[in-house]
Amino acid sequence: MEALIPVINKLQDVFNTVGSDSIHLPQIVVLGSQSSGKSSVIESLVGKSFLPRGTGIVTRRPLILQLVYCPKEDKEHRNAKDGTIELEDWGVFLHAKDKIFREFQDIRQEIEEETNRIAGSNKGICPEPINLKIYSTKVVNLTLVDLPGITKVPVGDQPADIEQQIRELVTKYIANPNSIILAVVTANTDMATSESLAIAKDVDPDGRRTLAVVTKLDLMDAGTDAIDILCGRVIPVKLGIIGVVNRSQQDIINNKSIKESLKDEATFLQTKYPTLATRNGTPYLAKTLNRLLMHHIRDCLPDLKTRVNLMISQFQSLLYSYGEDISDKSKTLLQIITKFASAYCSTIEGTARNIETTELCGGARICYIFHETFGRTLDSIHPLAGLTKMDILTAIRNANGPRPALFVPEVSFELLVKRQIRRLEEPSLRCVELIHEEMQRIIQHCGSEVQQEMLRFPKLYESIVDVVTHLLRRRLPTTNNMVENLVAIELAYINTKHPDFYKEIAMVPSMIKSEGSRPGRPKSMYGKMAALHAQEPQELVTQNIKASTTNQADFFDYLFHILPVSTYYDFVNVVEAKSSSNPQLNNDDATSWVSNLTSVQNGTKENDIDRPILDARGEADLRSVLSPDKPVNLLPQVPINSNSFRKLSENEEHDCEIIERLIKSYFYIVRKSIQDTVPKAIMHFLVNFVKDNLQSELVTHLYKSDNADQLLDESEHIAQRRKEAADMLKALQRASHIISEIRETHMW
Repeated sequence: MEALIPVINKLQDVFNTVGSDSIHLPQIVVLGSQSSGKSSVIESLVGKSFLPRGTGIVTRRPLILQLVYCPKEDKEHRNAKDGTIELEDWGVFLHAKDKIFREFQDIRQEIEEETNRIAGSNKGICPEPINLKIYSTKVVNLTLVDLPGITKVPVGDQPADIEQQIRELVTKYIANPNSIILAVVTANTDMATSESLAIAKDVDPDGRRTLAVVTKLDLMDAGTDAIDILCGRVIPVKLGIIGVVNRSQQDIINNKSIKESLKDEATFLQTKYPTLATRNGTPYLAKTLNRLLMHHIRDCLPDLKTRVNLMISQFQSLLYSYGEDISDKSKTLLQIITKFASAYCSTIEGTARNIETTELCGGARICYIFHETFGRTLDSIHPLAGLTKMDILTAIRNANGPRPALFVPEVSFELLVKRQIRRLEEPSLRCVELIHEEMQRIIQHCGSEVQQEMLRFPKLYESIVDVVTHLLRRRLPTTNNMVENLVAIELAYINTKHPDFYKEIAMVPSMIKSEGSRPGRPKSMYGKMAALHAQEPQELVTQNIKASTTNQADFFDYLFHILPVSTYYDFVNVVEAKSSSNPQLNNDDATSWVSNLTSVQNGTKENDIDRPILDARGEADLRSVLSPDKPVNLLPQVPINSNSFRKLSENEEHDCEIIERLIKSYFYIVRKSIQDTVPKAIMHFLVNFVKDNLQSELVTHLYKSDNADQLLDESEHIAQRRKEAADMLKALQRASHIISEIRETHMW
């Protein structure tokens, strides 16, 4: 069982090397108020005076003190090279482990200098510990931690929150469940007001790992004693209460030795407390601490072994994640390039090992853009958006030129439907842009393994991003041109023979027929096409005129079907001029006039028509209209803005409705085609091209022998983390080996 404390000391050495706080090793933490005698207790246990002395706060950094019993025949710790074979005792600091301190005065000076180096000289504290190991033939194996004394009011140039800093530092050490709390209290004050016991009770309410040490027994007032305190009648402590007598400040000034002090302590206890002398004093305290620490280590060792093995597994995984040292850089570079290209393609195809569950990415996001974003945008475009009836009517009139409209011109339909089809180009190009952005974004979703490699080699990561970005940017104009061509193809040829559109045209005449006839002009171009036939013989025309003159409206409707528009309106004007003197139109006059018209259609000169139409009365009427007082009949100004046109007539409304219906039908056909072909073009020219050529592109630009050294320069952060993980893993493996060396017989 005596081998347990050296084992813990070895573990302490191992973990102090790497600075690990994750393993809580068993140790004794000395806790007490400022000037309560903590340092004197520790010096009494060692038997040497080596701690800094003075007024106020002296201990400003935690001191982890390992006492190692080292007899003369000990070959493990004594070395001829170091000159320690014949030494009674010596000290070694962790921060200067190559140096042997033979004089304890030098140890005190080193502690003061190391404290000032880290904590400064302003009486402030520092949580970074000083590790000191003392080998001696007169000590018991112990591990002690000397902490700064608890203080209340800052003095001198101490920081204002000195009390809070000390409390946090003390709590950090005594909160360790594997530590034994050595609470130092003074006998000449009320034990109930002890700060050390109060803080110890906060972290150890049951007192199962708290031992009280009562100092300054020789300084109690006359007529008082510490019997009740030492017997636990004032405040009971489970591990016990031990009284000690330390050197006074005057003894320290007079250089009184620890050996003489221990003799005076024994004499005082035998004289003042004869019944308690054997269970008090510094020698009994050392043995008690040794016994408590060994039993405590025995209880903590199984959990400590389990904890060490668990951490070995964790740090092995961590070290593996940082990657191994590179032996063949060209091979490693090719492996990383292949891994990245495979991960990139897998993310697009949805076959990646680490599938994202919080958001869409890769191929799923591309699918969403095609069928949700792009599809809904096209569906939201109305076929007639931005197109008013006046725009349609203006297009019809402009398509007719100087001729009045006999048919609804086909040019106006093509002009308007092309205008609407062009509106599909912008969302199509925006779809290409969104897919390009997602392809760039996929670089961030290539799996944790690739991301770890990218973090390890930042220059390689930047180069890969540049190559992928350049490849995507190079394919973007080609894809945009293809999408623009898809729209241009639709604009190049308006296929009115398209099966779906042809059905719509076939429905228009029936729609027109159901609306009934209208006076003044035919129903539409489709109605006229159905009504007009080949030119009739002269006899049939005359017969039809005679049959139609009984109803003047039918007569005019018939003439409109068989006459050119300009001739029809000339005839109407003449008839209106004659109607003022002759309300009835004579059949012979009409027959004669139509006969002359048909002769014009057969090649007769135009001036022959005017003679029967414009007789003397007609010429007189014309002269009365254009008199010298009114030489020109001024027309109203022709409107420039289509919105200033008059209200549409019934015929114009009808023509606009037909054009609107045809535009809708053809626009839906084109939109359906664009909605299908644009995603296909993007997949072929951008997505699939990048997938198929990514690895070859990376190899071409990156896999060069002269670039491998530069690209595989590790990040300093990753290199440091790997070194720390490797050191910690080595320490854990060493600790596991040390623990495994303990035989079962050592446990009891």
